[in-house]
Amino acid sequence: MSNLKEIRARIASVASTEKITNAMKMVAAAKLKKSENTTLRFLPYKNKLNEALSNYLGTLEESVSIPLAEQREPKRIALLAFSSSSGLCGVYNANVTKVFLKTYSDYANALGPDHVEVHLFGKKIIEFAEKNNIPVTSSHKSVSEELSFELTTQLSDQLVEQFLQHHIDRVVMVYNHHKNAGVQQPKTEIVLPLATTIATHRDSASITYDYLVEPSKEAFVNALIPKVIRTVFYAVMLDAMTAEHGARMTAMLIASDNASTLLQELRREYNRARQNVITSELIDIVGGAEALNH
Repeated sequence: MSNLKEIRARIASVASTEKITNAMKMVAAAKLKKSENTTLRFLPYKNKLNEALSNYLGTLEESVSIPLAEQREPKRIALLAFSSSSGLCGVYNANVTKVFLKTYSDYANALGPDHVEVHLFGKKIIEFAEKNNIPVTSSHKSVSEELSFELTTQLSDQLVEQFLQHHIDRVVMVYNHHKNAGVQQPKTEIVLPLATTIATHRDSASITYDYLVEPSKEAFVNALIPKVIRTVFYAVMLDAMTAEHGARMTAMLIASDNASTLLQELRREYNRARQNVITSELIDIVGGAEALNH
């Protein structure tokens, strides 16, 4: 009987876990849907802004001075990394911390730790940095709660100003890219400078637009590019947040499936154990009856 009690207790425990993981899966799925909708609403604005800059740069025959596109030998780096603020999301945090550590180590070894500014978003990667004695310039523990276009605008404008004043020479982002609900790809992206993207636009021969701008071409381009960078920052943060919800939904789905499979095995084990108890009791009854007959 003690074996049956233990199995019943395990069944109750696993059933409770299954309910919790199912609930967490539904919450993550709702957040994922909301985040994907936000991304879908924002992307047209981002794409049109990039298209406007691309088309205009493609029409220029003469060179335009673009300080934010200046390629120079990196002496000081701004490194941004994004993780979740809670666990139960599979290998989401492990993947991004691994890429972050490698990226930071490469730059720190090449330039020195004092020449790498680290800006972290998410409690997990902040804790990781503390354990590995990585100095942090700024941190935001909860991306999901703090994420707003105002926050990204403030941060991007700050980094743009530092780049223009030659306080930093490169801005690098490390995050998980949301490919789909089941796949999140760790990614490293250089946001500043913008030279590679601009050169590609200038090489395009398919653009035939004609623009009239005031007060000057340089003023127009250098006013538009910071806005483009703001959209890049916000898009990356949205991507990282969406990837987190997708990873958590997938992890909870797998956990729920595993709990369901374990419940089936435990119930079969319980039925076999109960059948053995009943059979043993029947044997005892039959044996006792035969003993009385003799």
